[in-house]
Amino acid sequence: MNIYLVGFMGTGKTSVAKEIAFLLHRDFVEIDDLIEEAERKKIVDIFREKGEAYFRRREKEILEDIAKKDNLIVSCGGGIVINQENIELMKKTGKVVCLKASADVIYERTKKYSHRPLLNVENPVLKIKELLKERDKFYRQADFFVDTDNLSIEDVSRKIINLLQN
Repeated sequence: MNIYLVGFMGTGKTSVAKEIAFLLHRDFVEIDDLIEEAERKKIVDIFREKGEAYFRRREKEILEDIAKKDNLIVSCGGGIVINQENIELMKKTGKVVCLKASADVIYERTKKYSHRPLLNVENPVLKIKELLKERDKFYRQADFFVDTDNLSIEDVSRKIINLLQN
């Protein structure tokens, strides 16, 4: 069974996934890293040069490859859930844990990174709120939810492990 961490950018998916992989002695994979490796480009460049639709197709292909494996801790890109088939595949091959955070916390955690193509806009907090609202119906399909606003990476990781073991 794989463990898929989903949620908006800046909720802590990568850091928490690495910590869970360490604690459970499992392999960690980051879908965005695998896409960058396959494309030999940064995600921001893929978005700029080939568009979001192309990126989402590549993301789905990478997920399909990962889903054939077992016992992975997978950090998923923030938008992977907007394709219902992705959600169904993750639920069929593992447990889906959605990390949540408030728009203000997300902004504070992501504002210093220029590689966030969806936030390179005039009012990033408003954009975050719009995207959170848009994606909520997808995120709500996760098996478990953890609010990361006021928790450390270690606390979030232990909470997820407890949820999965009970």
